[in-house]
Amino acid sequence: MNQYIGKMLDNRYEILDVIGVGGMAVVYKAYCHRLHRFVAIKVLKRDLASDAEFRRRFHEEAQAVAMLSHPNIVSVYDVSRGDDLDYIVMELIDGITLKQYMQKKEGRLNWRESLYFITQIVRALGHAHSRGIIHRDIKPQNIMVLRDGSVKVADFGIARIMSAAQNTLTQEALGSVHYISPEQARGSHIDARADIYSAGVVLYEMLTGRLPFDGDSPVSVAIQHISAKPMSPRELVPDIPLGLEEITMKAMASRIDQRYMNAEAMLRDLEEFRKNPQVEFHYNLASFHGSQPVPDEPTQPVDNASSLNRRQRPPARNRPAPPPRRYPPEEPEDYEDDRDRKRSLVIPIVVVAFLVVAGVFLWLTFFSGIFEKDDSLKVPNLLGERLEEVLQDEEILKNFQVIQTGTEPSEQYEAGQILRQDPESGTKMTPGEEPITINVVVSSGKETVKMINVVGDTYETAVARLQQLDLKVDTPIKEPSDTVKENEVISSDPVEGVELSPGDTVRLVISTGPETKTVVVPTLTGTTLENARTIAAGAGLKIGSATNVASDQPAGQVVYQSVAPGTEVKEGTSIVLQVSKGPETKPTHTKTVEVVLPDDGRETVNVRITVDGEEAYHNDVSTEQGTFYHSVTGSGAMEICIYFDDVLEKRYTEQFDQ
Repeated sequence: MNQYIGKMLDNRYEILDVIGVGGMAVVYKAYCHRLHRFVAIKVLKRDLASDAEFRRRFHEEAQAVAMLSHPNIVSVYDVSRGDDLDYIVMELIDGITLKQYMQKKEGRLNWRESLYFITQIVRALGHAHSRGIIHRDIKPQNIMVLRDGSVKVADFGIARIMSAAQNTLTQEALGSVHYISPEQARGSHIDARADIYSAGVVLYEMLTGRLPFDGDSPVSVAIQHISAKPMSPRELVPDIPLGLEEITMKAMASRIDQRYMNAEAMLRDLEEFRKNPQVEFHYNLASFHGSQPVPDEPTQPVDNASSLNRRQRPPARNRPAPPPRRYPPEEPEDYEDDRDRKRSLVIPIVVVAFLVVAGVFLWLTFFSGIFEKDDSLKVPNLLGERLEEVLQDEEILKNFQVIQTGTEPSEQYEAGQILRQDPESGTKMTPGEEPITINVVVSSGKETVKMINVVGDTYETAVARLQQLDLKVDTPIKEPSDTVKENEVISSDPVEGVELSPGDTVRLVISTGPETKTVVVPTLTGTTLENARTIAAGAGLKIGSATNVASDQPAGQVVYQSVAPGTEVKEGTSIVLQVSKGPETKPTHTKTVEVVLPDDGRETVNVRITVDGEEAYHNDVSTEQGTFYHSVTGSGAMEICIYFDDVLEKRYTEQFDQ
């Protein structure tokens, strides 16, 4: 049995069951006793929870995603961080993943249903992108399909923190690599357009029933995203409208500059296509994929100048033939004599020029100092010298006056040593009648602070006071105390008055209040409310509210307890009960559903009618009759849905009691 099932987290969330296991977390179904609703709780796995940096990123991402609020995004309600448990509380979804939905539909959806789903996905991305959040892992496994046909995108921000734990394409990444953008596959910087690409792949898969790229390994699939061209959707399924194919291929453009620039741009095309499925956008689909480098790639280096020249020269058949050359070239008969005469004149000229330059250099370097005298003094280096010793050095004091202008703490220089001087050492100064002044700052040693008394402070107050002194606070030790109130400081290490350096760590002992006895929760279900109160009192527990609910169990019998039997809790804990009031029966009535059949040329159409999600009719019907009628039963207000060929045609609410 899972260690968390039956436990209460933060005295609020009761863990009921495991509903999913992922690479970094286990997802549980839980009940929130404060707001009385079911939730999903994603608990970080222990091997990742031991990584402090990973936990920090986990919480930062979760808190950012909690700011999102959109009907097509799974809501995050709460984020908790404890000593040994990190978890996110999310909306509990009553539905299945888009991947599971596609499998139920034998892998492929019709274009109308694909359009319905992708529009909601892109709306969710647009909302997140407008708040600076990129999903990074859009795929059918992260998209939930609800019973009413709406979709919700899950796991925003998770891909970023997963990259901290896994930076390579391995077999575990195979589920995601089919949907990653080329820039992700290259490891380049990404922006919101990476999500647009992944959404395009999801749309491609919904329309065609297959992925654009596949391979034996994640690496081979990633390479195809970068360099290969997928088959167009209409090559695989000819009845896909051209406009929807254009939208799909533009979203999947391998060149990021040819992709939709943002979700709003893609949404505009989807909306225009929805209004007119015959629309054509006249995009150049052939240019969206190819081997040419994309703009965010670094410039490719040229091997060498000669290779560049070779590439720039026109082909041989187009180049004009070079003029004929004669080897050796013709020369006049007296050519050799002229050349010898010129060489004989050049050598003496070069020698004379060299001697002149050398003479000028020697004069400037060695002899000019005879006529000039440098009376300047160089400032000595006093850094690291003790001030008291410098003030007694007659050699320094003969030309310089050293004046202390202040003290500063220093990690490098001991107390009393000079840590800064003005002017700096080596500076040339012209002496005057008075000694040259050197201003110095002297080290007061390492900076220290005295530990303050935080005993009796609340934990939050103590941390704030210590942080003002640039001291760090370690994870607190929690102990029961009969004299110190809960959450107040019992003691500190080090104690008050000890000298510390900034950055040192202080550990606090925090009171959990008086030590309380724990008891084991007994089984309260299956008996009467009166007996349950007696059993609970005998175990040192209290019965909180007891709500009557409809149940198949006999009236008066307890059918639910808020804390599972066998759980250890504090003595005096209140337990919420639900008591059966017997099965709830409602009178049923019959209504006739009128179905106006389509007149679009189809001879037959598959008609499916559901009442509150339950199928009431499913069969092929001839369209010649024009209108089709079917009787259904129900009670109260119920939702009736009519589908033609598995596409929702009409949805309305019927009052069966009227």
